[in-house]
Amino acid sequence: MLEILPSILSADFARLGEDIHRVEAAGIRMLHVDVMDGHFVPNITLGPPVVKSVRKITKLTLDVHLMITDPDRYVGAFVEAGANCVSVHQEVCPHLDRTLRMIQAEGAQAGVVLNPGTPVATLEEVLDVVDYVLVMSVNPGFGGQKFIPRSLDKVRQLVEARKSRGLSFAIEIDGGASPANIGDIAKAGVDWVVAGSSVFGTADPAQAVRELSRSAQEALAVYV
Repeated sequence: MLEILPSILSADFARLGEDIHRVEAAGIRMLHVDVMDGHFVPNITLGPPVVKSVRKITKLTLDVHLMITDPDRYVGAFVEAGANCVSVHQEVCPHLDRTLRMIQAEGAQAGVVLNPGTPVATLEEVLDVVDYVLVMSVNPGFGGQKFIPRSLDKVRQLVEARKSRGLSFAIEIDGGASPANIGDIAKAGVDWVVAGSSVFGTADPAQAVRELSRSAQEALAVYV
């Protein structure tokens, strides 16, 4: 079943708890948390204290995306704060295998992220280690960007690699997902879809989640 992961980066932080409970009402099971350090990406967002606060108000799975230059240093703090899944960027991890295994040893699912300019081939040696792969369909750093269609080619490559090697990692996509493209995203083989402004930028986030889910399921029904 395709999962919609609302990204709290696009929520109203003055009423974050309320916004989270609104999307919970739509039946979501996961939340996406973007962490930016102002070095790897040109923006600064939040740290472990916010994750800890979110954990206090929800039992949803927290998918924490570390857009930071030194993830090894902070993984433990985010897991302790309540992260269930932690993803790191291939581009900043010289010892990627070790980093992924460290995340798992801390008790979280380990994900690896690919920027738009990074090929799937760079993950050849860790696909049997990862719990999920996150394909960036925008350049990381800001919400509200336009979806990059060629990102779906990477998704298809990952689907094929997963099938041919008998693996079970999930495939996630982040950036620009909307009612207009959710069908194509679903048909490409994505398991988890991060949605920020297309959920929290609407008057009714819960209804936005339901519409995205319905559009994805309808596209899959026709595709099958």
